[in-house]
Amino acid sequence: MPDMSASASLAMTQLATLAKEVDEDKVTPGVLGFIVFAVMALAVWGLMKSMNRHMSKVDFKEAADPGAGASGDGADADAAGADAKR
Repeated sequence: MPDMSASASLAMTQLATLAKEVDEDKVTPGVLGFIVFAVMALAVWGLMKSMNRHMSKVDFKEAADPGAGASGDGADADAAGADAKR
């Protein structure tokens, strides 16, 4: 494994000494995999709580347009003009 950095190599040698027998043909995530997964799960949980808090502040009710009810044909003409500009 010549591509490994010095810190990764040091971590692997320390983790390998904790194992009684390391099978080179068997790949397991181990403790490091669990820690990474747990940190990612906590990050997603925190982001979901934050999103829920922010979404509860949003007002989904649309304010009534005061000029929309005054003329029936004027609103259609404005919509047609907006489509023509695209």
